[in-house]
Amino acid sequence: MTRDDVVTGEELLRPDDVLAHTALSTDRPRDPEDPNYPADPATVSIGRPLLFPIPAEELPAPLRRRADVGGRRYYGMIIAFDLDPSGGSRRYTLARFEVALDDEQAAAIRVDADGGALGLNYGFDSPRPLTPAAERAVGAARPGWLLRLAPRTGRPRAWSFGTGRRQFGWTFPDPTGQSLLPLTYGMHALVELPAAATTVSGRVGLRVEMAVPGRGRMVRHQATVRDSVRFEEALPGPAEPSSAAVRLCMATDVASYSRRSNDLAERTQSWLVQVLSDARRAAGLDETAIALQPQGDGQFAVLPVGIDESVVIPRLVGGLAEALSRTNRLLSAAERVRLRVALHRGLMKPADSGWVGTAAIAVHRILDSPPLRAALRDNPHADYVLGVPDLLYRDVIQHSVEPPLPDQFEEATVELPEKQFVEHAWIHVPPGRRG
Repeated sequence: MTRDDVVTGEELLRPDDVLAHTALSTDRPRDPEDPNYPADPATVSIGRPLLFPIPAEELPAPLRRRADVGGRRYYGMIIAFDLDPSGGSRRYTLARFEVALDDEQAAAIRVDADGGALGLNYGFDSPRPLTPAAERAVGAARPGWLLRLAPRTGRPRAWSFGTGRRQFGWTFPDPTGQSLLPLTYGMHALVELPAAATTVSGRVGLRVEMAVPGRGRMVRHQATVRDSVRFEEALPGPAEPSSAAVRLCMATDVASYSRRSNDLAERTQSWLVQVLSDARRAAGLDETAIALQPQGDGQFAVLPVGIDESVVIPRLVGGLAEALSRTNRLLSAAERVRLRVALHRGLMKPADSGWVGTAAIAVHRILDSPPLRAALRDNPHADYVLGVPDLLYRDVIQHSVEPPLPDQFEEATVELPEKQFVEHAWIHVPPGRRG
């Protein structure tokens, strides 16, 4: 395989980063009369696992509570592999990568589908961190590895499995046999290890499914790494807690604001400010600690450092729903206030003309995205729709027992080619108000 075989611009694994290069054993006997069957077996290069420490205090609240039980250390683990180009006319239709850790007390407490869940944003020239964990990944990563974690347009997302176990992995399905090219992959997991551990060891395996044209039809068969590949990596030393400020931010926009008369627009701004203030008060936030940036038909708010998002987000969304409902009951149909709302989280700091940080930009990308606009348009009875990045969904919403609940969100891809922005997001339409 050469660099010309990689069509996404990702680098192939460098020789120093390769744990093993091995052939895949097929379950289909070779047919010498079949001209389409590849002469050479499929091969795979498996990268050495990359590990970086994550202090327990930097974990999301649900995982931090788990860490508080005591006696554990946490590491990000990035693994990569390169499949060879499909020979002849064969196509890969599935790839399943598995990791089995040796230590029975070890576990993957989060298995991420892509870098968005880790806290990497890919809307810019290079991956940018939204969280201290992602910042540590940027500092530790080998060249090109973080690009492998990027969401890929037009490709099915990985299915992860094994959360909470020492055997875990990822499945990349592609029934059409078209989108697995260019065959470069990266995966991330958050692993929990005993406090006394100095190394992490285990085995990695790979199974692929291929479709090969036979006599008048496609024949599917499987190939695997016959003997799983062993690894053992020394653990890096503990990391000091990051001094970066991670904040939750919220952006809102009034639907059809430009169609309102000047008088109605002025009153709409007043209603909007009051609704959002009421929502923050319902969330138990100190209004004097909120950094507000008015935007006419919307508002951008940066919340204080150190809040418990698992408590604040449900109360904030619930408070918003109640405040909007209360306000709209007193308004005519023409006056009714309907909102698009987006939340994001990341490393941010104030500057001379606003807030600096990837999250401050990404939250507005979600707010203005076609999927969120369509959700409000297609549900005319909804007072608001909410969009959150995969990062917040995985860290907070997925564990929530208070509305909005995980099953009240639908996954969407926010893709803005003109902004070179793509991110997995989740959209919530208030229950009982779907069109």
